[in-house]
Amino acid sequence: MASSLTKDAAAQGNPASDGKTFFGHPRGLATLFMTEMWERFSFYGMRALLVLYLISGGPDAKDGSQGGGLGIPQGSALSIYAVYMAMVYLLAMPGGWFGDRVWGPRKTVIVGASVVIAGHVVLAIPGQTFFVGLAMVALGSGLLKSNISTMVGHLYNGPSDKRRDGGFTVFYMSINIGSTAAPLVIGGIGQSVNWHLGFGIAAVGMALGLVQFLFGTKHLDPKSSQVPTPLSTEERNGWLRKGLFWAGLAVVFYAVIGFSGNFNEKWLLVPLGIIGILVPFVVLLRIKRDKDLSADEQSKVSSYVWFFVAAAAFWMIFDQAGSTLNVFAEKNTADTIFGLSFPSSWLQSVNPIWVLALAPVFASVWVALANRSKEPKTTAKFTMGMVMIGASYFIFLLPITLSSDGTKVTPLWLIGIYCMQTIGELCISPVGLSVTTKLAPAKYASQMMGVWFLANTAGDSVVNLLGQAGADLSGKGVLIGEAVLATLAGVIIFLNRKRINGQMNDVN
Repeated sequence: MASSLTKDAAAQGNPASDGKTFFGHPRGLATLFMTEMWERFSFYGMRALLVLYLISGGPDAKDGSQGGGLGIPQGSALSIYAVYMAMVYLLAMPGGWFGDRVWGPRKTVIVGASVVIAGHVVLAIPGQTFFVGLAMVALGSGLLKSNISTMVGHLYNGPSDKRRDGGFTVFYMSINIGSTAAPLVIGGIGQSVNWHLGFGIAAVGMALGLVQFLFGTKHLDPKSSQVPTPLSTEERNGWLRKGLFWAGLAVVFYAVIGFSGNFNEKWLLVPLGIIGILVPFVVLLRIKRDKDLSADEQSKVSSYVWFFVAAAAFWMIFDQAGSTLNVFAEKNTADTIFGLSFPSSWLQSVNPIWVLALAPVFASVWVALANRSKEPKTTAKFTMGMVMIGASYFIFLLPITLSSDGTKVTPLWLIGIYCMQTIGELCISPVGLSVTTKLAPAKYASQMMGVWFLANTAGDSVVNLLGQAGADLSGKGVLIGEAVLATLAGVIIFLNRKRINGQMNDVN
């Protein structure tokens, strides 16, 4: 989608603005839009390949598919994928902390993008360093994610700015432009030509995003360069000591396990899964118990917990698009539609295509209803999103049943399922980003964006632990359980909407 800069005399809440706007929003949104687009291009391209690369050459790979992967069993590959996704979003929390207390959002984005580029370069080099590169991409993405979303919030005149939800929806479209192109380019080349060439193209994409960000920083709000609550020298030294202590403890622990000859994947994946569930709980509890917060801020944090728990159930299902649904597309779905042949990774573009088609409709509807004072409250939007994601997995049971005898089902099943999930996504994700910035206490501005991404961490960690416990993540029993849980979360939000709305005070 081409940028559209038009003259607009209305104040945009951006001191760096020259009077031009980006779809009626502050011009700085264009800079953040393009940066996020390229970062998502690199991330979703690699994500489209990850599970397929892990099982390639192994017993669970599709007959006749490209070799050269790691040959890992499917169950382990799905758990590794879930842990990777969980860590990407878990690291958004310390990424927000660095933005708040060390570098400021703008510098943290620059550092994060640089680490992502380096990680993809490592992935592009065949050898034993694959998981090192994977860890680097997760770390860099964590540094970047929460801070770039915070800078979007900086562009508007506070939570009462009616353009705010629409702005986040436009910003959300950048994610889907990048993630639409990524499977078609990176996924297609990596799956059909060479895995590592695909990972290398992902590095190029992030490099383009970093260059664009550096040239466009003049259009951002000056707050993006500021460190809201900088660390004192004493605090800095204290955090350094704690970091070295825990890092040293982990090294010693895993050295003992390794030298004893007892190390296997569970020693890594299970602790990471437990951490992924405990950390969100501890972080929310710490914020809730902070005595520096006013009564109004405390009340808003209480309302936020409801949305967080529901979002965790949502992402538990939604993030399996790159794992459970991706493997189903590879092994159980026909690779032609209307006479056109394509690699299975291309189906990873279907969800973002639906977003590009439906996001403008949703944004327009929210604004039109807001102008008439009839826009659904956040609780209603979340209820709709949870019901849709739950229903998508109930529908998924049908093509699973049809393909159980080895029949290849039409890709139209997945296209329809992704449509349902996209409708749910548009009721949850941009709305959740926006409500996070509205409900966040001033003391935790960037960190609260990290908290929002911890919902993904919690959901993905549950999937990982289910896999480590021996559950068949592609089996009907697990899928039904996830569908029921998500739907139930939406019903609970709806039944408690009056209480939640009251806790939100002046935020809708």
